[in-house]
Amino acid sequence: MEFEYSKKTKMYMEQVTDFVNKHVYPAEAVFAEQLNQGPTRWQVPPIMEELKAKARERGLWNLFLPESERGAGLTNLEYAPLCEIMGRSPIAAESFNCSAPDTGNMEVLERYGRPEHKKEWLEPLLEGKIRSAFAMTEPKVASSDATNIESSITRDGDSYVINGHKWWTSGIGDPRCKILIFMGKTDAKNADKYKQQSMILVPRDAPGIKVLRMLTVFGYDDAPHGHGEVLFENVRVPATNLLLGEGRGFEIAQGRLGPGRIHHCMRQIGVAERALELMCTRATKRVAFGKPLADNDITLERIAQSRIEIDQARLLVLHAAYMMDTVGNKAARQAIAEIKVAVPNMTLNVVDRAMQLHGGGGVSQEFPLAFMWAHSRTLRFADGPDEVHRRQIGRLELRKHA
Repeated sequence: MEFEYSKKTKMYMEQVTDFVNKHVYPAEAVFAEQLNQGPTRWQVPPIMEELKAKARERGLWNLFLPESERGAGLTNLEYAPLCEIMGRSPIAAESFNCSAPDTGNMEVLERYGRPEHKKEWLEPLLEGKIRSAFAMTEPKVASSDATNIESSITRDGDSYVINGHKWWTSGIGDPRCKILIFMGKTDAKNADKYKQQSMILVPRDAPGIKVLRMLTVFGYDDAPHGHGEVLFENVRVPATNLLLGEGRGFEIAQGRLGPGRIHHCMRQIGVAERALELMCTRATKRVAFGKPLADNDITLERIAQSRIEIDQARLLVLHAAYMMDTVGNKAARQAIAEIKVAVPNMTLNVVDRAMQLHGGGGVSQEFPLAFMWAHSRTLRFADGPDEVHRRQIGRLELRKHA
C-alpha cells in the first residue's frame, strides 16, 4: 500500500481541519450550553444545524459513502484521515453528516434498499433532515453472539409483525429520528442459525414502539442522541420493508458493521490525538514542585509512549482501510477485527495518561477527557466486544497453519 495520501485526500484534510478549527471547536461550549437551556436535554441545539449548513455550503458533506454518486466518492483509505480529524471533537462528525449510526444505516439503504426506501428514508438522511437508529442488541441474551437474538419478525399477509425487547438502540432519543433498522428472527427453526435472522425498516412513529428508558454511559446520557431500551409490541410494517430477503440479516450485518467498525476506529485516532495535544499543553504550562510537569522524566515517557501507540494504531487502521478497498470487507475481516481491539484500548491508555496529568480536573467537566474516556470505553463493546474479535483473529490465524 502507498503511505502517501492522494491529492484529493490532502485537499479534503486541509478543508476539514480548517472547518473544525474555525467552527467546530468554538461551537463545543455553545452546544453544551444550548443543550442544557431547554425544558429537556432531548432537543437539538440550534448551533448544530448552523454547523451543518456551513459544512454543506463548503461541500464537506456525506464524505463517508464509498462507491456511490451520493457521497464524495472517497475510498475507505481516503476517508480515514478525514474521519480522524472529525474524531477530535464529539460534535464534528454530525456537522459533516458523517455520524453513527446514520452512516451505517445509509450504507445499508444504499446497498440493499428498494428505490422507494431510498426516496423516503435515504434521501432525507443524506440531506441531514432526519436521523436514524439501529436496533440489534437485546438485554435478555448475550448479543455478542447475534444468533441469540430472540426478537421476532413474523409474516402476516402483506405485513410483518415485529415483537422484541432491545437496548443500546443508539439514536432513538433524537427527536429527528424517523427510521430504525431492526434485526430479528423470521425463521427461528432454520437449521442454519445464520439464516434465521433478517433486517427490516421500522418507522419511528409506528404504533407499538415504546422507549422504556434512556441508558447512560458512566453517567453520560449522550443527549440528544442517546441509547435507548425499547420495547416493540406487535409493531406492523409493510412486507416490502424487509431488506434483501428473509434470512439475510447476517449478510447485511457484515456489510454494515465492517465500515462501522473502521469508522469508529478512525475517529478514535482523532480522540487520542486530541488527548495527547491536551497532555502536552498541560505539561508545558502546569508547574508542580518548582518546575513544569514537562521537566519530569515520567511525563516525557508518557508523552512518548502515547505518540508511539497512536502512530502504530493509525497504520493498522490505514492497512484495514486499504484491505477493504482492494479485497473487500469479507477478505479484510481479520484486519478489521485487529483494529477494533487495538484502537479503543490504545485510546483509553492515552486518555488515561492525559487525565492523570490533569489531576482532579481531568475527571471533571473542566476538560473533555472524562467524556472521551467514557465514550472510548464503550467501543470495546460496540460492534462486537474485544473477546469476539480476538476469537475471530485467533481462528483466522490458525487456518493459515492448518
